[in-house]
Amino acid sequence: MSSATVPPIRPVASMPLIFPASALLHVGALAAAVWVPGALPWAIGAVVLNHALITGAGLTPRSRLLGPNVTRLPAAAVARREVALTIDDGPDPVVTPQVLDVLEAYGQRATFFCIADRVAAHPGLAREIVARGHSIQNHTARHRHDFSFLGPRGYAAEISRAQALLAQATGERPSCFRAPAGLRNPFLAPVLQRLGLSLVSWTRRGFDTRERDPAKVLGRLVRGLAAGDILLLHDGNAARTADGRPVVLEVLPPLLARLKADRLRAVTLPEALKDG
Repeated sequence: MSSATVPPIRPVASMPLIFPASALLHVGALAAAVWVPGALPWAIGAVVLNHALITGAGLTPRSRLLGPNVTRLPAAAVARREVALTIDDGPDPVVTPQVLDVLEAYGQRATFFCIADRVAAHPGLAREIVARGHSIQNHTARHRHDFSFLGPRGYAAEISRAQALLAQATGERPSCFRAPAGLRNPFLAPVLQRLGLSLVSWTRRGFDTRERDPAKVLGRLVRGLAAGDILLLHDGNAARTADGRPVVLEVLPPLLARLKADRLRAVTLPEALKDG
């Protein structure tokens, strides 16, 4: 089987605990409303709170309530003084090649969470990312703004299509997934499990899609910087400085210099997670 061949989807996936817990709560609330005098307002309130909790978890990218979520690297990676630099929303034909050059100049590696339709439009650039020692992982096919409202079939279709496009372009099947803006709902975890994907969020982010001041972006990333951190920047949809330069290109050199000064090594997520 060639490296680009997509293996079959795993047939069985477990639901996050929030599913059976919510089901039991709904059953209990219904029973109380029917059989316990005066319990109806309390039953309705419990159901509303349950839905609010699920919604809040879906709007919190680093939450683990809706299923497994990698927010830091495992202990073995910490012991090796590794961090993961993740770069989202590309590839961008103008910005990404410059990002690759900066990474090469500092001898560091990154993980690019790519939008698969953009990879299909720029397959040569995607292959260059991999050839230069970096990793491409799944950031959906289209980066849909309604991603967090999809159901199981919508998730399966969007993520499976991205897997196929990325494997076709690079010859490597992604093992990690990041949701657009980190937003999701309880239906995502079982789909990721069937596809053999791990949800990865971040330890800290620079908000470089809206912040035009590189110093502020850098400050958010290096404050408390330590081995095991997962950092988030963007080569796609990158904000521009006052003189029109992508913020990521202003932030990367001092960030990589800080890693070197702190004796930290940026590695790809598959490398960092191999013994997690």
